[in-house]
Amino acid sequence: MQIILGLLAILVVFALSYFMSNDKKNINYKGIIIMLVLELVITWFMFSTQIGAIIINGVSSVFNKLIEFGSAGIQFVLGGFELQEGGVFFFNVLLLIVFFATILSVLTYLKILPTIIKWVGGLVSKVTGLPKIESFNGVNSIFFGQSEALLAIKSQFHHLNENRLYTVSASAMSSVSASIVGSYIQILPEKYILIALPLNMFSSLIISSFIAPVKVSKEEDEIDITDVCNDKSLFEAMGNGALDGGKVALIVAANLIAFIASLELVNWAIQSVFAGVTLQQILGYVFAPIGYLMGIPASELIKAGSIMGTKIVTNEFVAMLEFQPLLEVISEKTIGIVTVFLTSFANFSSIGIIAGTVKGIDTEKASIVSKFGMKLLGGSILTSILSATIAGLFL
Repeated sequence: MQIILGLLAILVVFALSYFMSNDKKNINYKGIIIMLVLELVITWFMFSTQIGAIIINGVSSVFNKLIEFGSAGIQFVLGGFELQEGGVFFFNVLLLIVFFATILSVLTYLKILPTIIKWVGGLVSKVTGLPKIESFNGVNSIFFGQSEALLAIKSQFHHLNENRLYTVSASAMSSVSASIVGSYIQILPEKYILIALPLNMFSSLIISSFIAPVKVSKEEDEIDITDVCNDKSLFEAMGNGALDGGKVALIVAANLIAFIASLELVNWAIQSVFAGVTLQQILGYVFAPIGYLMGIPASELIKAGSIMGTKIVTNEFVAMLEFQPLLEVISEKTIGIVTVFLTSFANFSSIGIIAGTVKGIDTEKASIVSKFGMKLLGGSILTSILSATIAGLFL
């Protein structure tokens, strides 16, 4: 029964994506089917085979070891503080972004990450039939944040029509930055966060293939990626990575303060009219139907739906922090589905971030992004639903 509901959820997502399409006649159904099969195979392999389990445990061990190293740096600087039980979120979680951003910067300087992204992106393009720019950007978005991913293809913006611009923007919004994955796995189970990374890449390309089909000539499919690393030495790369990570940590902290405080304000306003009702409860009922199709047990629909809705109206960190206390009282299936759903930048604030980045590259195209901003968010929500549903099929 759960498999039937999951397949129905996928069909609903596809139907909504088709309804939102800019060009229904040129939808790349072959590429969509190939990417869906790849998602199913990857998820089955990771969740249902011994080798997949070894890979997930191995990657998790690497992240956990990096967290240990990062924690040593934090302890050296802040070791004199007397922390209450559970610590301080900014110190224990967000400051890890500094170290992870440093590692990412070093790997970029050494050309290790760019080489991996180039070859994997080329393979995705060849297998799916998608243009190289879109394929490269999809892979690039796994590692870099929304702004950095788009800056890497800024030299190609003159090639991007509205549909192609939608696709690269959707990949940026539907992903997460590798620099903050270390913070995520301090809050929620790492295996679900890690599987969400490739799932979101393919899901975003699938949904974009429905909403904004892309067809390019051979001449337009040439790609020359901008080298966004301007560091002249390894130590400069480390220093700049640390500074960038510090900025991200402060931005996340500022957003958390603003969003959580605003959520409290909205709940106070709602409860002034409807006693005992919160925005999270309202969102829980809104998301309950699709949550049921995704495979969430009926008894946990409202709780899970409220978390998913909170992520959309605030951001993933706020939702993850609300979800963390529930891990001990809900099923493993719900934990997996909701965690995968939360692992992306799909929220209202991301529209502004992407539009602002594009404006810095090409002012004219920034107005195009602003025009399809809500469709971009809608597609990214469908991406999160598709990824979470596929994960749920194997839980």
